[in-house]
Amino acid sequence: MITLIAQIAFWTAVALVLYAHFGYPLVLFVCYGLVQMRRDWAFLQLRVDRRRGELTDAELPTVTLLFAAYNEEEHLAEKIANTIELDYPAEKLQVVIVSDGSSDRTNEILSRVTDPRFEIVIRSERSGKCAALAVAVERARNSIFVLSDGSTMFATDALRKLVRHFQSPQVGAVCGALSFHCNEESSQTEGLYWKYETALRLMEARLGATLTPSGAIYAVRGTAYTPPSPDVLVDDILTLMEVRRQGFQVHYDPEAKAVDYPASSVAGEFHRRVRLGTGSFRALPELMRVPKPGFTGFAFFSHKLLRWVLPVLLLVIFISNLFLLGSVFYRVTFALQLLLLLWAAVGWAFRGLLVRVRFALVGYFLVAMNVALFIGMLRGILGREAAWQRGS
Repeated sequence: MITLIAQIAFWTAVALVLYAHFGYPLVLFVCYGLVQMRRDWAFLQLRVDRRRGELTDAELPTVTLLFAAYNEEEHLAEKIANTIELDYPAEKLQVVIVSDGSSDRTNEILSRVTDPRFEIVIRSERSGKCAALAVAVERARNSIFVLSDGSTMFATDALRKLVRHFQSPQVGAVCGALSFHCNEESSQTEGLYWKYETALRLMEARLGATLTPSGAIYAVRGTAYTPPSPDVLVDDILTLMEVRRQGFQVHYDPEAKAVDYPASSVAGEFHRRVRLGTGSFRALPELMRVPKPGFTGFAFFSHKLLRWVLPVLLLVIFISNLFLLGSVFYRVTFALQLLLLLWAAVGWAFRGLLVRVRFALVGYFLVAMNVALFIGMLRGILGREAAWQRGS
C-alpha cells in the first residue's frame, strides 16, 4: 500500500513538474501559432494593420512617471538622466520620486534635481514600497501612471509606445518589455531564465492572458489604479489583477523597451526570490478571487500557481522516491536527483571558476531559486515579513 501511494505521489508530481516546464510552453506555442495564423489570414483578407499607430504630440495623454527608491545610489543618477532624455512633451510629463527612508546617497542625488517636471519626496523612515507608491500617487496629476524602478533605463520612445494603447477606453494597463545588463554570472543564470520567461509572456500576451507586468516598466490608467496595501510585496501582479477585476483589458507591448540591472549573483537573486515567494503566497487568496476569463485562468494555473508550488512538488518527488528504491528504475531516478544536487553544490562551491563555462551554473541557480521560493512560501503562510530591497 505504501509503495502504491509513493508511486502515485511520485508520478503525479513528476507530471506536474514536466507540464509546468515543458508541457505548458508547448501548449502555449501551439495556441499562439494558431492565433497568429488567424490574425495573418484576417490581415490578408482585410488589409487592415492591427498594430497600434504612433500618436502625435497633440494626441499624447498626460503622464506621471513614478517610482519609489530605497538605497538606489548606484544607478539613480543614470535613471534621472535617462528620464530627462525621454522623447515626450515636457508639458505632458510629471515625474514623482519618493525616497523611502534611504540611508545611502540616494537623498543627496535627488536633492540635486532641478528639472521642474520632477517632484521629489524624501521620507525619513522606511515604510515599504507600496506605502511609498501611495505617497507618489497622491501627488500624481495626470491621467496615465507609468511605474518604474530606480535602476530601470527606458528607451527614449518607451513612454510613447506604452501610452498609445490608452486611446482605447477598454485598455486599463500596458506592460513593457524588460531586458537586463548582465554580468558574467547573471548572464549564465538569471539571464537565461529571463529569455525563457520573456518568450512565455509574449505568447500569453498574444492570447490576451498577460498575467504579470515587469514592475520596472508598466502603465496604468489613473482611474483604474488602486494602490496596494502597505504590507503587499507583489504590487505589480496585484495591480494588474485589480485592473482586470474592473473589467479593463491588459496589453503587452514588446516595443516599449527598458533595461535593468539584475542581482549581480545568484545569492543576490536568492533574497529577491524569497521576498517574491512570500508576497505571492500572501496574496494568493486575493488572486484566486479575481475573475480570469478565457485563456487567462488556464495561464494563471499553468504559469503562476504551478511555479509557486514547484518546490513542494520537487520535495514530493524526492521523498516518495525514497520509498521506491527497491526497483532499479527508481534507483536511477533517485541518482539523477542526487546528481542535480551535486551539480548545484559544485556550481556554488566553484562559481568563480565556472562563471565562463556555459550552463555550468544552471544547476546551482535552479536549486537556489526553488529553495528561495520554498522559504518564501513558508514565510507567506506563517505571516513572516520580508522587506522590500534590491538584490545585490
